[in-house]
Order: sequence, then C-alpha cells, then structure tokens
Amino acid sequence: MSADLDARLELALRLAREAGRIAMERFGDPRLGVDRKGDDSPVTEADRAAERHLREGIAAAFPDDGILGEEYGEAPGTSGLRWILDPIDGTKSFIHGVPLFGTLVGIARGDRAVVGVIELPALNERVYARSGGGAFRQQGDADPVPARVSAVDRLDEATLCTAGRRGYLKQGVEAVHDRLEGSVRLIRGWCDCYGYFLVATGRAEIAMDPAMGAWDAAALQAVVEEAGGVFTDWQGRPTYDGGNGLATNAALADPVRTAVRESLA
Repeated sequence: MSADLDARLELALRLAREAGRIAMERFGDPRLGVDRKGDDSPVTEADRAAERHLREGIAAAFPDDGILGEEYGEAPGTSGLRWILDPIDGTKSFIHGVPLFGTLVGIARGDRAVVGVIELPALNERVYARSGGGAFRQQGDADPVPARVSAVDRLDEATLCTAGRRGYLKQGVEAVHDRLEGSVRLIRGWCDCYGYFLVATGRAEIAMDPAMGAWDAAALQAVVEEAGGVFTDWQGRPTYDGGNGLATNAALADPVRTAVRESLA
C-alpha cells in the first residue's frame, strides 16, 4: 500500500504546483472577479480553474479514487481512497494580494488523512507528507529537507497562529481565543494553511480555527502528524472532518487541548 500512496503523493505534488501556477496567473490582477457563495465566503474563477485542473489530473491517473473539492463537491470512488481538495486556501488573502495562501491536496483512507501537500505558490515553497514516510519541506527546486515541529514545551513561550476574534464570536467560542491569547507568548494572524505550515516546520507551536471544512483540514492533518505534531478537532479527536481544527507540536498537545476543553465547558 505504501507504493500506492507514493504514486499518489508524486501526482499530488505535481498537480498542486500546477494548480498553484493557475492561481498565480490571476494573483494581484485588479480585474479579478469575486463571487459570493451561499455562506458569504468569496470564490474566484482562479479557485474554480485550479480545482478543475486538479480533478481532471486525478481522474485521469486514478479513476477509481473518490474526489471531494470545495468548489465542485463530491465524486464518489470505489478504491477506498478519497482526494480532498482546496484549490486556494486563503481566498481572502489571495483577493487582497497577500501571498500567504495555498493549494491543499489531501488523500484520506476512511477518517484519516494519509497524504498531504501544502503548496504556497506565491512563496514557491511547500511541505508534504505520506503516512509513515515523514514530512518534508521544499523551497523552489531545492532538495527537500525533513520538516519537524518545534520542541517548545511551555505555553508562555509558544506562538499561536489563528484568524481574528470575529470568527470565534461568530461561532460563540470567543472564550477559547481569549484563554489561549492570554496564555501564549505571541499570537499572530497567520491563518489558513500558512499557520499550519509554520507549525509543521517548527516556526510556530499552535494553529487553530473555529470552523473548518474537510477540504481545509485533510492535507494539514497528514502533514502535521508526519512532522511529529498533533492534529485534532477541538474535542481532541484525530479527524479532519470535525468542523474545526487544532494543530500543535507534541510537547504542548495536552495543555492546549485541556485549555480548549475548559474554555468550552
């Protein structure tokens, strides 16, 4: 089975870079049209074009695999593997010309992600992982190097990456934001996949979102876990489909999740 995953990881890396190039063709374009979806979140033609490219490449190479994408929904498969796609994670950053957006390609078996790619096209950097194979970071076309979470073991020395407090207020969980903001050394608004990228590469200790779709989280789970970290929902379940997400290094996994649970009580 590892050989099957290796072949899919190779394809995921190639397709993620290609989808990132499609996004970059429209990045910073003042003529970029922005539509609003039913939940009022933004979407652009770049999102749609990048996802179409991903789906076409996957279907051609692995027609029996399922595909779930943010923009075009579910295409069931029969192989037991499902690709989970977010063509532009951080569309708001993308629209505003901020380079901290990414293309996410995850592959899941059941309720666990087993392959993940976080491609940051504007930074020409990526981190990727296969279950049991470790996580790797690559800048440009340089040789990949192992990606590892940090060893920081005190909350008051930790960096937390998350979006603004408004999202927590919308979900009625602002107590979680406030508890952790008062406990960590530094909180920064490096949100979307970029915050999780920082956790996986040892440059931040915590990344957290009060609302996440499966397409937001699947690739992140695979990468963070293979980098030695812990990815769960806010109830501590190791899932990409819990409706929210929490990534930490290993040393802070228990105290952070305890703080979250106590804040929700």
